[in-house]
Amino acid sequence: MNSKTITCIEDLRQLHKKRVPKAFFDYVDRGSYSEQTLHANRADFENIKLRQRVLVDVSKRSTSTVLLGEVISMPLVLAPVGLGGLQHADGEIHACRAAQAAGIPYTLSIMSICSMEDVAGAVKKPFWFQLSLLKDRGFVKSLVERAIAVKCDAIVLTVDLPVLAQRHADIKNGMTVPPRWTFGKFVDFASKPAWVSSVMRSKRKTFGNLAGQSGNSKMESLAAWMNEQFNTSPTLKDVEWVRNIWPGKLIIKGIGDARDARDVAKIGAHGLVVSNHGGRQLDGGRSTISVLPEIANAVGADLEVLVDGGVRSGQDVMRALALGAKACMIGRAYVHGLGAAGEQGVAKAIDLIRKEFEVTMGLTGVVRVDEIDRRILA
Repeated sequence: MNSKTITCIEDLRQLHKKRVPKAFFDYVDRGSYSEQTLHANRADFENIKLRQRVLVDVSKRSTSTVLLGEVISMPLVLAPVGLGGLQHADGEIHACRAAQAAGIPYTLSIMSICSMEDVAGAVKKPFWFQLSLLKDRGFVKSLVERAIAVKCDAIVLTVDLPVLAQRHADIKNGMTVPPRWTFGKFVDFASKPAWVSSVMRSKRKTFGNLAGQSGNSKMESLAAWMNEQFNTSPTLKDVEWVRNIWPGKLIIKGIGDARDARDVAKIGAHGLVVSNHGGRQLDGGRSTISVLPEIANAVGADLEVLVDGGVRSGQDVMRALALGAKACMIGRAYVHGLGAAGEQGVAKAIDLIRKEFEVTMGLTGVVRVDEIDRRILA
């Protein structure tokens, strides 16, 4: 990757598309059904206009802030994304290293290829772990115990997966269990020899956090077991149960309504993520940035509010903070970097957003993150 020619996240996306097989690129890039929510996430960000200020001393800008009691270099967190190790060999390790080098949190997905123990053994600092409300409480408890053992800094509990929405691209690309191989897929894989070589050489090729479930470690069996584990009857009692067995910071991810946010605020969580699963679940729902203000107004005094879905630039981070977010989570933006160039690509994605954020602070007359509010919006 020629870092000098990469000027934005879209450049990384195009490189990712060239270097990784279509099935895995589309798994990250696409959304559910007709992708209305996926596109609304971006369109609604772009419709928010910023207000330029001049004749303000912005020579001493700082992007650092405090999130959940920890100082971070900028209000950005790497979100949990499944199958990171199939975008690049040992992808979750590379992404976590890049995040920690940049001074921001990384969240490991329950559906990662590298296990939490793999990542913990390869990095120097604690990271966050994403947990789902599964039917098998014994297995969930074992995951929490493992997160405690490797000293995870926070658990991000995803609550927007009671049922799985259909993603047309995954079906068409043969991202099924077991995988559906076609002549076109073989040709596609053959055209990505560097990816095939690196991923095939890696010892990590299955769902690391699920290994041993369903009686074996084969990816298709584990994926089938996981699909059966999604809980169609989750309630606040399930969230309270996790709160009781997890002694650390708890963040609830997948909130899209102020009523749900107020309920979550009552059970002792430390934060929430306004999220629609990146447009991969309910199609036709509201964008995250459009619902953020009412959720922030409802619980911002009680919980730290994060937002994901459509964040692609430093300008987007400014918009989100102006509307009440404490920080943003990014998923696709950093995975495009991961697929493009591993750890170097993730570092580039973070750096692009950081520089855009710092410049936008200067052009809106802001020098500290805690000064960002609705006054910067036109």
